[in-house]
Amino acid sequence: MKQLVVIGAGRMGTEVANLAAQSGEWELAAQVDVTTAGLLETLGRADAAIDFSAPGSLDAVAAYVRRTGTPLVSGTTGLSTQQMETLRALGEDAPVLYSANYSVGVAVLRRLAAEAARMLDGFDIEIVETHHNKKADAPSGTAKLLLAAVDPDGACSAVYGREGMCGVRTAREIGVHAVRGGTVAGEHTVAFFGDSEEVRLTHRADSRRIFAAGALRAAKALAAREPGFYTFEEILFTQEEH
Repeated sequence: MKQLVVIGAGRMGTEVANLAAQSGEWELAAQVDVTTAGLLETLGRADAAIDFSAPGSLDAVAAYVRRTGTPLVSGTTGLSTQQMETLRALGEDAPVLYSANYSVGVAVLRRLAAEAARMLDGFDIEIVETHHNKKADAPSGTAKLLLAAVDPDGACSAVYGREGMCGVRTAREIGVHAVRGGTVAGEHTVAFFGDSEEVRLTHRADSRRIFAAGALRAAKALAAREPGFYTFEEILFTQEEH
């Protein structure tokens, strides 16, 4: 049975730990949170570590990966540019995968959105994401992934909400809007507005379980990879296409 370290004791960390215990494939070697991340100093190498904690845990997580070479699946959002560089550099010591969303459906949505943006040249694009009222960051990491998918070269300006006399919409802007309320696990829509027609691509998550299942799937695949920095789509679609 594979050994798993779970970093994070919030909703996602707990979901991952519970699903791993039910899977019959993973044994939970340890679960730590932000306040107990120092315990990673005492742990040996595991088959994989899954991190759904907070940006403040990254130094302890990075030190653990460097010391043990444990493959790391990170889903922590709100990381700074410098922290993302730290994650990428960890790929020199171990297989490291980062994604803001581990839903297989969202990975497919990102591909479809990129293709739609290419084919629907000249259409106005708006992104709307909805999450529960406990989510601390906005826009969501997934919304940022979708923005990068439809504007890979950064040729457009992102507009995060509109208020007052902001003027007419320009051709080179993409609206990104965050909605918060209730217990919504996550909903993302990419809308393309043309002349007398409209295309909408939507993914709705009804449970965090799909993200935990995707993270475990990624961890299993990552354990067989060489050191490097990977995306969820690279792991997922490389497997599917070969």
